[in-house]
Amino acid sequence: MNILDDLKLQYKTGGLVLKIIFWNIGVFILFSLFGVILKVLYSDFNYFEYVALPSDFRAFILKFWTIFTYMFFHAHFWHLFWNIVILWFSSRYFLYYFTFKQFSTVYFLGGIFAGIFYVIVYLFLGDYSQLLGASAAIYAILFSVTIYAPYTQVSIFNLDFIKLWHICFFILFLDIIQMPFNNFGGHIAHLGGALFGFIYIKLLQSGTDLTKPFSAVLDAFANLFKPKKITPFKKVHRNSTKNVVNSLIAKKDITQKQIDDILDKISKSGYDSLTKEEKEFLFKAGK
Repeated sequence: MNILDDLKLQYKTGGLVLKIIFWNIGVFILFSLFGVILKVLYSDFNYFEYVALPSDFRAFILKFWTIFTYMFFHAHFWHLFWNIVILWFSSRYFLYYFTFKQFSTVYFLGGIFAGIFYVIVYLFLGDYSQLLGASAAIYAILFSVTIYAPYTQVSIFNLDFIKLWHICFFILFLDIIQMPFNNFGGHIAHLGGALFGFIYIKLLQSGTDLTKPFSAVLDAFANLFKPKKITPFKKVHRNSTKNVVNSLIAKKDITQKQIDDILDKISKSGYDSLTKEEKEFLFKAGK
């Protein structure tokens, strides 16, 4: 199995967090190369103009898709790197208490809410800026789990007294003191993401889970693109094919059991614990 096949397998078997990380890395690499080519051909071209969220309300209306695309584009490598690190850190604690569906709701709706919050704030400022990066959506994840379980222990450098609320308070403090000096729009979006995390948990604790309507909309949208299964009529001679059918069923059961055993091993020990044969088997089974 080559490196590409190994990455494909990790993408298939990994959860939503890993997929989002892959999407962000893939978009960054693809459009970095794309941007270099366009810079050579058109020296004044900047593709950020078409994917970044503009602070001007009229520009936002004309580029409405940027409320979503801005979350998947980053200005430079270190911008992407630290967002991935914080996403990986915060998702571990979030998924300890919540489900993947709740993660997708908080991440995407948190990013959208933060984008709208950013545009509204700039309506009063009368200034112009552009927003890029997944950090606002990540703040929604981090702050929601912190509001829900603030005293969750975080082990950093073997310092067992650190809690989640200490981490969030420190991050929020850094955002506030840096606002007057640089990246004002980014810090505003961070506050918007944190605010959404707070709102989500308070609604959840009062009995309203935003996951349900959001998941219903996503499922309905996904079903539009699912091809309808048409089962063709087949004439079956039961006496002559009975043994073949039984054999196929038995083989399918064995294969599924092998897949389940491998996935259990991944959940307990991680993907790297698989043998080469197990990785190849899982990759072929996923085709």
